[in-house]
Amino acid sequence: MVNNKNIWALVPDGTGIKNYLYSKAFKDERIQLTLFHNFDEDTIDQIKKQVDVHQTIEIPFYKESIKEKFLRELIHRCRLWHNAGLTSNETIKTFWKTNHKSFKLKLFYRAVTWMASTVKSYKKILKLEKSYQKSLRRNPFYRNVRKVLEDHRPEVVFCTHQRAIKAPGVFAAAKDLGIPTMTVIYSWDNLPKARLALESNHYLVWSEHMKKELMSFYPEISEEKIKITGTPQFEFYDDPSNIIPKETFYSSYGLNPIKKLICFSGDDELTSPYDPHYLDDLASAMKEEGLDGSYTIVFRRCPVDISGRYDWVIEKHKGLIVEMPPLWNFNSRIWTAVYPTYEDVKLLASVAHYCDVVVNVGSTMAFDFGMFGKPCVYINYDHVIDPKWSVDMIYRYPHFQSMPDKNVVYWFNAKQEIASVLHKALQSGQTNINQWFHIVSDADKVASEEIRKLLTR
Repeated sequence: MVNNKNIWALVPDGTGIKNYLYSKAFKDERIQLTLFHNFDEDTIDQIKKQVDVHQTIEIPFYKESIKEKFLRELIHRCRLWHNAGLTSNETIKTFWKTNHKSFKLKLFYRAVTWMASTVKSYKKILKLEKSYQKSLRRNPFYRNVRKVLEDHRPEVVFCTHQRAIKAPGVFAAAKDLGIPTMTVIYSWDNLPKARLALESNHYLVWSEHMKKELMSFYPEISEEKIKITGTPQFEFYDDPSNIIPKETFYSSYGLNPIKKLICFSGDDELTSPYDPHYLDDLASAMKEEGLDGSYTIVFRRCPVDISGRYDWVIEKHKGLIVEMPPLWNFNSRIWTAVYPTYEDVKLLASVAHYCDVVVNVGSTMAFDFGMFGKPCVYINYDHVIDPKWSVDMIYRYPHFQSMPDKNVVYWFNAKQEIASVLHKALQSGQTNINQWFHIVSDADKVASEEIRKLLTR
């Protein structure tokens, strides 16, 4: 007889739905899965098509107190400056936002910044963490969540995002009830950004590299609490059923089957404000070299970028650029109901499978394409002189320091190099990206299996 284990999944965003609920992380007969959520009914219905859900329980209403918010942001500010000093990398400080619009917010963050200037030691940061944990327990949300957990007694609470706003209160209640907790570190670039706001029994990381980062930035977390599992988001590429048949894929988007495909993957507007101009540069260079007769640019925008900022360049290069919008559900006003459909999992896998190269500004899509042995070209020149933004800053972010060799990707170091570098990437068809990927994520581990082992032990 199978002894089912009552696992509660706290999944705050759409990417968590894709990477964990769509993957095999919870697909085990020993797991009795409960969604602890704020999803709408449509989202729950879509999730149930991919994973067996025993029950769904709604997270109580949460309103962050002024004190909680102040302490949370104060800790964030202090840790960013601490991390910048620890790594001798000033770009970490750019993760502190200063472009607040309302007078009230400007005043609030000025107070946070002033208070942060008085925090001179890591010991003081840890005292602020303790104060934050105390403030969480004074919020009515804590009492309401504790009551829910007491009534149902889950055996494990698992969170797919370490900086979700409601997660610290949920984990505080679970801790006080003696309920084991696990959280994953959401992405490879998250730890230097100082957004780990919850205390957990176990922290699941992608690799030895990420484990060392966690121990460096959060030395108070003991090594035995950190588990290397890899990440399940790349496992979809190993399943042939996720590849759309070529005839269907090409006909669905009006692609010429004779032409080869180049993918331009967009970033969000904050990360790369000049993405439309880079796409224009790519298309123009291809036309100048006559490559538009044998290649098509497949444009996949960042899923959360629903702006019209690319409209002009797509219109300008109509016929050369074919847009493949991510298949996400945006039918709800609730942000947690914005999520990728499983059809988007197949679309992204098929784009990486059929395209010959991917071009972008420092995107993780390099790893997605690397799963099929496809090369990536990083854009490495400024389109205009902008005192507030430079592509150079992107590549000085801490997570790029894990790159073992600049030659793991190709580089557009100037607009004039686009045609020659693109030709080289297309002709070689080779990539060393997996040298980097194996540092960022433990490729010897099947993440979904590792997670299931931890959940069911």
